[in-house]
Amino acid sequence: MQLTSQADADAEFIPLITAEEEENMNKQSYPEELPILPLRNNVLFPGVVIPITVGRDKSIKLIQEANKGSKVIGVVSQKNQEKEVPEFVDLHTVGTVAQIVRLLKMPDGSSTVIIQGKRRFEMVQPVQTEPYMSAKVKMLEEPKLDADNQEMEVMFKTIKELALQIIQESPNIPSEASFAIGNIDSPTFLVNFISSNMNADVAKKQEMLAELDMKKRVLMVLEHLTLEVQMLEMKNEIQSKVRKDMDKQQREYFLHQQMRTIQDELGDNPQEQDVNGMRDRASKMKWDETVEKLFFKELDKLGRMNPQGAEYTVQMNYLDLMLDLPWGVYSEDVLDLNRAKKILERDHYGLEKVKERILEYLAVLKLKGNMKSPILCFYGPPGVGKTSLGKSIAEALGRKYIRMSLGGLHDESEIRGHRKTYIGAMPGRVIQNIKKAEISNPVFVLDEVDKLGRSNHGDPSSALLEVLDPEQNSEFYDNYIETEYDLSRVMFIATANNLANIQGPLRDRMELIEVNGYTIEEKVEIAKRHLLPKQIKEHGITAKDISVDKKTLEKLVEEYTNESGVRGLDKMVAKLVRNRARQIAMEEEFDVKIKGSDLFDIIGVGRAKTVYNNNDVAGVVTGLAWTSVGGDILFIESSITKGKGKLTLTGNLGDVMKESAVIALEYLKAHNSLLGIDQEVFDKHNIHIHVPEGATPKDGPSAGITMLTSLASVFTQFKVKKNLAMTGEITLRGDVLPVGGIKEKILAAKRAKIKEIILCEKNRKDVDDINQDYLKGLMFHYVNRMDEVLEIALTKTKVKNPQEIK
Repeated sequence: MQLTSQADADAEFIPLITAEEEENMNKQSYPEELPILPLRNNVLFPGVVIPITVGRDKSIKLIQEANKGSKVIGVVSQKNQEKEVPEFVDLHTVGTVAQIVRLLKMPDGSSTVIIQGKRRFEMVQPVQTEPYMSAKVKMLEEPKLDADNQEMEVMFKTIKELALQIIQESPNIPSEASFAIGNIDSPTFLVNFISSNMNADVAKKQEMLAELDMKKRVLMVLEHLTLEVQMLEMKNEIQSKVRKDMDKQQREYFLHQQMRTIQDELGDNPQEQDVNGMRDRASKMKWDETVEKLFFKELDKLGRMNPQGAEYTVQMNYLDLMLDLPWGVYSEDVLDLNRAKKILERDHYGLEKVKERILEYLAVLKLKGNMKSPILCFYGPPGVGKTSLGKSIAEALGRKYIRMSLGGLHDESEIRGHRKTYIGAMPGRVIQNIKKAEISNPVFVLDEVDKLGRSNHGDPSSALLEVLDPEQNSEFYDNYIETEYDLSRVMFIATANNLANIQGPLRDRMELIEVNGYTIEEKVEIAKRHLLPKQIKEHGITAKDISVDKKTLEKLVEEYTNESGVRGLDKMVAKLVRNRARQIAMEEEFDVKIKGSDLFDIIGVGRAKTVYNNNDVAGVVTGLAWTSVGGDILFIESSITKGKGKLTLTGNLGDVMKESAVIALEYLKAHNSLLGIDQEVFDKHNIHIHVPEGATPKDGPSAGITMLTSLASVFTQFKVKKNLAMTGEITLRGDVLPVGGIKEKILAAKRAKIKEIILCEKNRKDVDDINQDYLKGLMFHYVNRMDEVLEIALTKTKVKNPQEIK
């Protein structure tokens, strides 16, 4: 109810009508053509008196002429209250015949007119718009009430009671209003009077005016009054609580509750706007029934939440994520294998096995059309291009590229996400990156998977088991989104330096592809094709300003870098280019071509190359070793002195390498007749085996045959074959076993000017796998037994001044 003091003041002009007066009013005849007065913010009901401020020119002219004449006008509400000059299409069709009671002129030039509604009418046809609106109208009959209808009688009585209750409980309505309602004896006028004064918007009042069925009209009024009573009770209850102990927080809550109620009435509730906006976005999503059901359940929960509560923001963030995730959105793969091959060749030199595997995947994808993506794991030393391969694969496939570094990650929630009930909860980084990619089938690089940590927050490598299992990741469960997400079409590529640091079950889920270190020849090509052009571009000079030939690059690789990859080489090339940039900037004279002799002046002193020495000393044998930065050669030295058969090992050796020395010595003792060594010699001499570069830790079984040859040479004083190197594990039975790192070891041997290499027969396949261009000038001896090693390695020539052994 919204009875105001102005309405009360104006009520004295026309008293509240009786049932008899109302009946006479309905019988009265009115013209078929009426001047039409548009109302902006109100609806006039029959029998009701209201004041209207008239300010529009047309309206003022209409009122003035009508006041001089019959004082009868037609009053119709506007559909759009903001319309300044309404036309007939902007007006409702049902209005009320009104009689001008009094016209008052205001000091500001406007006019206030007191009018009383008489009877409902319907506009049939517009007649004129100038100087004011007029239209042909048809009077609407008021329904006659059945005096014996008890149901209607109860409803009228209920309406009156509710209206009186609202007047009594609302502090803003004067108590005199209750006398006015109490004195109304006409049920129809009671409904009209309350409809006119209730706290409803214009559209709702117009709906009540246009309803001719009295029962429906009464029900509409009852419904609104009931709601208003409930709102008033809630408001009074809140005010009652606030009065008890109103601190700042309670005051704000009360005001927000009032604001929410006002916004509900105005239809401009921000919370409803949020919910409706999300509902519209959800209608365009491509998700299955389970996800859709979950989303709308959570959306309904948002609609019931208090916008000022902390949970509201959490729920909003959750629903935003659900809408932002690319459910069922996939990019189309570019399945041009020749183009893909060109991209891989352009970006990476060498790495033939890796490129071949990528092309195989593309070929299957092209033929089948769709498949579960494999989980590839590139492992190898740093700087060989494992991570950058992922970017090239993404470009070749035409997919988005995502890189996620796992180095040092020690919280399982980083993979699976937190439950959204926690403060600051977020989805896992897998889901975050999928959201960022905006498609569900990117190329996803999991970098440094061997560097995952563990803590009291869980084991992230175990959480990755589901992500990296093609049979499980179609239903990957993130704790934050609380439902499954399909990762089966994501192409995961993991990178690692050391497979030993990866959990067995995790390693088992991936297809392992070794990315070996580069040869000197490959590094020279990489520097020429990729590194030098890149550094020239980054340092602001042109290709005409600098030239580096292959010999200079080869010297740069051999003497200034010690690595399997090319990161260190990239830094050295950058030094050359920076030096040239400085010369250009300082306008110094320079030779465009950088020679090998210039490296010392530009970079400084390089490291000495490890080269083969000679075979003039008994007991010195060249072995081959694998290191984290590539292959290398090492020398094993043996000497004997008078003693009691004691074996001494030096050179920072690991347990496995020490055991190889013991096995080699025991084999010689057991097979002394092969070399013609007296058994007593072993008991009368102490043996010392040393591996130079003692500061470097060394371990592994691959020096077994090298130690055997060294001991055999020192006991027999026979020379070891010139320019020979070897690698292989030994057993007490005299067998030679295969070892790893063959490619790196062979390339190290070639750099050291070695001519012949002894390997286990089972390592032949590793040699066949190497580009034959890199093996020119090398001879390989494949053996199965230790006696074959000694037959090849030892000559029949004794060293100069051989040691006398008895």
